[in-house]
Amino acid sequence: MANRSILFGCISAALAVILGAFAAHGLEKHLETGLMDLHRMEIFETGARYQMYHAFALIALGLIAKVFGESKLLKAAMWLFVTGILFFCVSLYLLATRNVIGMENWTWLGPITPLGGLCFITGWILLAVAIVRKKITTGSTE
Repeated sequence: MANRSILFGCISAALAVILGAFAAHGLEKHLETGLMDLHRMEIFETGARYQMYHAFALIALGLIAKVFGESKLLKAAMWLFVTGILFFCVSLYLLATRNVIGMENWTWLGPITPLGGLCFITGWILLAVAIVRKKITTGSTE
């Protein structure tokens, strides 16, 4: 689980950089044609930002599992972060570019985004619970 989490995090981080560069360079020309507007560009960039945050979270989670041992909670948090990236970030990418890719009628994407956000929130809560249950500390004597 630990290695898989780190691997997912590294791949997700690389994809976030690629997609961020694509937004900055590839989608920019669509602003001029009117297929994209600044709001949609911001939505796309939000997806890339949250993907990067959770790529780092996956890497950290894997390292935590290596140091303190794997658990069902950590594994569940990992899968929730992965699912959150797929639901939240990918739905934002598609929502932002649906005029560009010719999928204007994909209205079902909107309700998927909050499900991804819920996955992120639940993953963070499970990570916190796993840390508390393992009594992972910073070395403090309190």
